[in-house]
Amino acid sequence: HLLWVLLLGISPVSLAQQGTQPQSIKIEGDITLGGLFPVHSRGPAGVPCGDVKREKGIHRLEAMLYALDQINSDPDLLPNITLGARILDTCSRDTYALEQSLTFVQALIQKDNSDVRCSNGEPPIIPKPERVVGVIGASGSSVSIMVANVLRLFAIPQISYASTAPELSDNSRYEFFSRVVPPDSYQAQAMVDIVKAMGWNYVSTLASEGNYGESGVDAFLQISREAGGLCIAQSIKIPREPRPGEFDKIIKRLMETSNARGVIIFANEDDIKRVLQAAKKANLTGHFLFVGSDSWGAKSSPIQDQEEVAEGAVTILPKRASIDGFDQYFTSRSLENNRRNIWFAEFWEDDFKCKLTRPGIKYDPSRRKCTGDERISQDSQYEQEGKVQFVIDAVYAMAHALHSMHLDLCPGYMGVCEKMDPVEGRMLLQYIRSVNFNGSAGTGVMFNENGDAPGRYDIFQYQMSNVSNPGYKDIGQWTNHLRLNPEEMQWSGGDRRIPDSVCSFPCEPGERKKMVKGVPCCWHCELCDGYQYLLDEFSCDMCPFDMRPLPNRTGCRPTPIIKLEWSSPWAIIPVFLAILGILATTGVIGTFVRFNDTPIVRASGRELSYVLLTGIFLIYLITFLMIAEPSVAVCAFRRLLLGLGMCISYAAMLTKTNRIYRIFEQGKKSVTPPKFISPTSQLIITFILISVQLLGVFIWFGVMPPHTIIDYEEQKPPNPEFARGVLKCDMSDLSLMLCLSYSIVLMITCTVYAIKSRGVPETFNEAKPIGFTMYTTCIIWLAFVPIFFGTAQSTEKMFIQTTTLTVSMSLSATVSLGMLYIPKVYVIIFHPEQNVQKRKRSFKAVVQAATVSTHLSMKSSEKQNGESKIEPDRSQESYFS
Repeated sequence: HLLWVLLLGISPVSLAQQGTQPQSIKIEGDITLGGLFPVHSRGPAGVPCGDVKREKGIHRLEAMLYALDQINSDPDLLPNITLGARILDTCSRDTYALEQSLTFVQALIQKDNSDVRCSNGEPPIIPKPERVVGVIGASGSSVSIMVANVLRLFAIPQISYASTAPELSDNSRYEFFSRVVPPDSYQAQAMVDIVKAMGWNYVSTLASEGNYGESGVDAFLQISREAGGLCIAQSIKIPREPRPGEFDKIIKRLMETSNARGVIIFANEDDIKRVLQAAKKANLTGHFLFVGSDSWGAKSSPIQDQEEVAEGAVTILPKRASIDGFDQYFTSRSLENNRRNIWFAEFWEDDFKCKLTRPGIKYDPSRRKCTGDERISQDSQYEQEGKVQFVIDAVYAMAHALHSMHLDLCPGYMGVCEKMDPVEGRMLLQYIRSVNFNGSAGTGVMFNENGDAPGRYDIFQYQMSNVSNPGYKDIGQWTNHLRLNPEEMQWSGGDRRIPDSVCSFPCEPGERKKMVKGVPCCWHCELCDGYQYLLDEFSCDMCPFDMRPLPNRTGCRPTPIIKLEWSSPWAIIPVFLAILGILATTGVIGTFVRFNDTPIVRASGRELSYVLLTGIFLIYLITFLMIAEPSVAVCAFRRLLLGLGMCISYAAMLTKTNRIYRIFEQGKKSVTPPKFISPTSQLIITFILISVQLLGVFIWFGVMPPHTIIDYEEQKPPNPEFARGVLKCDMSDLSLMLCLSYSIVLMITCTVYAIKSRGVPETFNEAKPIGFTMYTTCIIWLAFVPIFFGTAQSTEKMFIQTTTLTVSMSLSATVSLGMLYIPKVYVIIFHPEQNVQKRKRSFKAVVQAATVSTHLSMKSSEKQNGESKIEPDRSQESYFS
């Protein structure tokens, strides 16, 4: 902004004429001093200023006014010279303070107004701005640095009452800057001494972004490195404009190294308060052990409503004393006698929680109206702000320098002589650096070659347990070396034992210690991997086979047990097919029962058909048992029904194909019917075949009773979080295949008979449909075997094999149902005219007709054009009913 003003040749006077002159306090005098105070806090985005700051703003500002009053009334200090002032508000923002500080240099910017004329042709009369010979301030280090860069260009000395950044000790860059408070490099040394005195060797640092915070932490880090024996866990910076949730993230980061409970904090008042709020929000009251710089000091505002979190905090503050004269002065201030302070009305409203009727301010009916009769410290809480002493000392240092300068340049002259009009800034700086007087607290005020004051600190601890009056207690002091009283210290809950904040902190749960060679207080932490857990602090061990490590690996926990769930895609498809099959089978059975005495039902062999349909029904039913949660009962029924359904189906089909085969083989030799072709005989043969399967299952029951097992090896991936125990029945792949082996033998035998009976005309009973059924079933089961055994190594083995088995069984049952019974049901329901009784013929006639039909069919197939076809008499079928 300054360069912009200089380059365009626009003076700050013209800025004032445009209405941008900042609000300020103007006190007339022979010599004018500038003042910079954070009267308001930093405003939200887009707004430079926020709420009024009662202590850091108004108290300090009034301290300068008080000091001016004292100096102007002192006959021995600057006699016959009145000090005036131009006091500005920095709003706790460095960029805003830079704009404000242009007011101090406007008298030094030369402007050629020769070409400017009034309307009457006369040259304009431009009031000459007051010349500021020195500036008191600023408060924050970042603000002081910004302002110092401008004041240096115009050789205006500056004395700060609160800026402690070590960077400001650089005399080559900030040669006109001095301060009555010691730099942070001194308090950093004091803080290192405090940390070591408490036996800590592992701490974190927290700094507000900006010169004060960053420089303070840098000084602490450098001194701790040089001293040795102190490890820094984390060094975190608080952004200048923190986003929502930023402080919660900071607390979370600090907890990443939770054993570093000591937190060295160089931060502004607002940031300190928000850190404490975040710690309280995270329920970490009593965890962190704060060591605060002088920005915390002994102030009540940063810990207001956060006292529990701040308990035990050790803070440092440049040695100071409460100035009784200021207390008398400030508590006597009122709206009537303090009109020179343009911000005092705003302070009054905030201090007494009332509302004044002011021009341009809308009256708020929700707040009580100020009477003007309120009294500070009587009607409101009052405690002198910690830097009041230094503000007074800074003003007196400037006055003593001007006094010495006046004695040398204007000996015996009453008032300001020509040699001091104007005051030469570089010469005034030399006088400032030479002052040596007892300040308002009785301690010496002096500056070294860099403009720094000597380091003298009081050490406080905030205590609230076991004390009648909670607050900051003096526990020591530092003047080049530490004098600490540990017996006066107490921590959260009133504990007098100094908490630990050391480098040799325990590893995170589940991590073993790997000692660092040559560093006995530190070690690396290695996570127990795989299925290991922490056996002791130095070694890991494997969990038992049925367990997996806890997430923190401090022990083992049972491995979760899983089974095939009904909602799983592996179960939904088989269940869907099984339901369709059961509905279709039930429909066929119902149709056959409804039309039980019709020719088609009788011709199909009613008794064996019902047995076959029962087997098909059981095949569909086994799907539900394979998916159901394994138990002793479920496992028993799995063993029983897994092979039984197929056994019943294939036993009935084998009996049918065997009967057809024997009838036609017997017919070639004799007209006598073969034995055991009656329905009763067929049922007996079928049940004998089925009884073999039942006998094998019951023997299996006796040798090895059914029970459930949990397989922990089937799903044991490298990551133990995904390890699962599979609840299953005690059926291995081999036993499952043995259970089905008898049914497979029946299936193969039935297929052989179907092949042998392939010459039987298609109109004779069910030989051909049974044959096609068996061919298709063989293909299904040939596809089943590689899929079933090929997935033995998969982590989804149980699901894949169960689904493959149930789908294969459902498909084989569907083939049998579709080829043997769906066509019959179709004719019965949709073509009842074909479901009529034909005349019966003898066994001999049937065989002869069948033989002739066979020969004719073979001959007709040899004819190229197929003109000759002989239709067999369907009445032949009636014999087999």
